[in-house]
Amino acid sequence: MKLQLTVRSYSPDVRRRLLSAIDRIAKAEAAAAAAPKAPDVHVGAGGNAVYNDPALTRRVSTAVAAVLGPANVQEMPAIMAGEDFGEFGRAAKCPSLIFWVGATAPSKLAAVGGDVNRVPSMHSSEFAPDREPTLKTGISAMTIAALEVLGKP
Repeated sequence: MKLQLTVRSYSPDVRRRLLSAIDRIAKAEAAAAAAPKAPDVHVGAGGNAVYNDPALTRRVSTAVAAVLGPANVQEMPAIMAGEDFGEFGRAAKCPSLIFWVGATAPSKLAAVGGDVNRVPSMHSSEFAPDREPTLKTGISAMTIAALEVLGKP
């Protein structure tokens, strides 16, 4: 028998505690049931939570808002998405942040009352980004962020 789990957390410490508890509980349950052998608990590929450095996030969001307009920049709540981006900042031992670019046509978003949870996400077969504005906004935001962080000419 094989059981696979996805384990997500908001911090590396909590992730370590969760993985340790899964190992401990699986082995204890097998022992309590007098299983013929202990389970083989294997932790495969997985990533830690993405951590947006607060100072860098403020700096970049302020720069992007100054160019694209404050109404076009919003802070998003933490979510339990699977994303390996956070490993880049950890590996480089430097502050990092991930930002998302909205891709839904304004008319489609308005049709659902502005609720981003009611439009297809990028992992949906129904995802249909508003291509030109999304690309232009993404390129602009990335350029603004790069100039802010790397230095303006």
